[in-house]
Amino acid sequence: MKRFLSKITMFAFVSAALFSCSLDEYNPSDTSGGEELKTVEGLMQMATYCYTPLYEQLFSASDYLSVAETGTDIWLTANDKTNTQQLFYYEGLTTNTNGTNKLFTQAYAMINTCNAVINRADEVTSGDRNTLAVVVGEAKCLRAYYYLVLATQYGNITLTTTESSENFIIEPQRSSVEEIYNQIISDLKDASEALNVSPLNNNYARVSKKTALGLLARAYAQGAGEGLTENGVSYWQRAKEVAEDLITNQTAYGAYLYEDVADVWAQANNRDNKEALFVASGPRAGTDSYIYGAYTANKLFTFTYCDPNKLSDIYPVSNKQNYLYGRVNNNLYAPSKYLIDCFDATYDKRWENSFTTAFSLFSMAQVGWRAYDDKAATITLTEALCTKYGIDASFVGQKIYPYTDVDAINVGSNGGNQYVASVWPKGETSGDVTKLETVKNVYANPYPLDKDENRFVVYLSKDNLTAEDKAERGYICINIDDLFDNEGKYVSTFIDAQQTNTYQLFPSLNKFNFNFNGGFNGGNLQCKTGDMFIMRMAEVYLIAAEAEVQLGNGTKAAEYLNVLRKRACRNASDFDAHMKLSTATQNDIFDEYARELCGEFSRWALLKRHKAFETRLAQYNPRAAATFSAKNYLRPISFTFLSQIANANEYGTNGY
Repeated sequence: MKRFLSKITMFAFVSAALFSCSLDEYNPSDTSGGEELKTVEGLMQMATYCYTPLYEQLFSASDYLSVAETGTDIWLTANDKTNTQQLFYYEGLTTNTNGTNKLFTQAYAMINTCNAVINRADEVTSGDRNTLAVVVGEAKCLRAYYYLVLATQYGNITLTTTESSENFIIEPQRSSVEEIYNQIISDLKDASEALNVSPLNNNYARVSKKTALGLLARAYAQGAGEGLTENGVSYWQRAKEVAEDLITNQTAYGAYLYEDVADVWAQANNRDNKEALFVASGPRAGTDSYIYGAYTANKLFTFTYCDPNKLSDIYPVSNKQNYLYGRVNNNLYAPSKYLIDCFDATYDKRWENSFTTAFSLFSMAQVGWRAYDDKAATITLTEALCTKYGIDASFVGQKIYPYTDVDAINVGSNGGNQYVASVWPKGETSGDVTKLETVKNVYANPYPLDKDENRFVVYLSKDNLTAEDKAERGYICINIDDLFDNEGKYVSTFIDAQQTNTYQLFPSLNKFNFNFNGGFNGGNLQCKTGDMFIMRMAEVYLIAAEAEVQLGNGTKAAEYLNVLRKRACRNASDFDAHMKLSTATQNDIFDEYARELCGEFSRWALLKRHKAFETRLAQYNPRAAATFSAKNYLRPISFTFLSQIANANEYGTNGY
């Protein structure tokens, strides 16, 4: 594929920043004279390249996550860290800030390849014409996606729909926001007509009709925030119509919404997830794609998890050898007090299906690496440990047993070991591996954590436990509220008289932590390879509700939100009294997006389209509010781009 793409000259103003292509699915000879591009098969392989940055960069490295989610009301830095303040808090954000600089160049590089596929379709002389139409539909869908990312983050950048070859764009001109959105909408409409319900070759990693329609609803919603209309009709009305159509006819479009939110995050459902509209698909360990795809493995979970090994005397598992949670060594993205308070965990099980708050040890009895009663798997509470961590003295001599047993399934050189965890049932302390149980998600800890629970070392409690409550529990109890200072920032120092490291813990987003056979990167515990949602059906319900609120139909909006709230309700009998809405406001929209899509690359765009940064940050992210100004509604134009064009001063930096 590298040799194949050498025939396509990328934009001169982004070429220096291109990441290395590692999608080695097609390698025609350099001497072919471009004849392979005149076949449907050749153009299809070229279209495959358009997907490259989705898993290689955007949805596996932390850069795009920091652009799409931070600087909002739902994420803070753990312990109020200052090493990533540019995007979390708008402090020192410049044109060469890594996340925004990379995103700009990556998106534009792929747009040029999409343009090449679309433009060269007329030159194809052999192959199935129906397949050709689908390939062009894929390229249009992906081009629209990349342009939507660019327009959302950077505003009125340069729109081009032609392949750049020898005619380099030395003095690019900005297009209007309206022109860019017109192209996005046109591409997605064309794609929705050209693409089939089933993706090309039944490869779920490729876009299909439901992808185009979902992105069309998203684009209308984002464009509505720019005040755009279509033939005199508000984009909010169009967003409502598209979302409503996709919801009403989801079976016909091959779309699906799980009835139980736990199934969305069930490890067995990671691959080919039925709720997915669009995914960044990771390579499968144990298959050839794992070797020949050579994709960058996903490290996002390492940024969104805290490290229980900070309590090393009671959690004696090296970060590099944590076969349960992985090597969670970055510990950065911590949920804001607002995000935590959004969940009424008594009724809403999205809480534990989004955040791990109880941390356990593990055995490896199945594979014989660590016995059930090994000192690194089962902890005996000593007087010193109880005194240090505030565990009642009545528990001295009692044991904390492992919650899981981690197997090590070897899938060979193309994947190494797969560290799949099963659960020891509560009350079962025999160490008999035949007693192990499979659960939907080992990182979704039991809620509420029982007083007599003996399988967890430390518990971050959403409900404030009194001293009397804590005295009834034989494990470390930390009230989550105690991790915040009076301004709503995470504390950066000790919260207890014993000066333990418990202050370094935080509720940990578990959406990116994969635990299934085929999702591990062998012995590299810092990497996983599971699929990532780019869009899923739940967002369509949120867009429908959001549009209805903007159109003044709060009652109808509540109906869409209630579908999501009902499937998240812990007990069906509690829904009417505790979860059901009769009408919805804009604040309900903000809250429901937070509960459903936290961490899923959507929050910054949501606040932007509602011009909500000033009000939301002032309430929920005071450090960001102190720095945020009007220019921050647009990201800085890429330094890499500006340094390669002749009219950088004219083009501008978006105020940076």
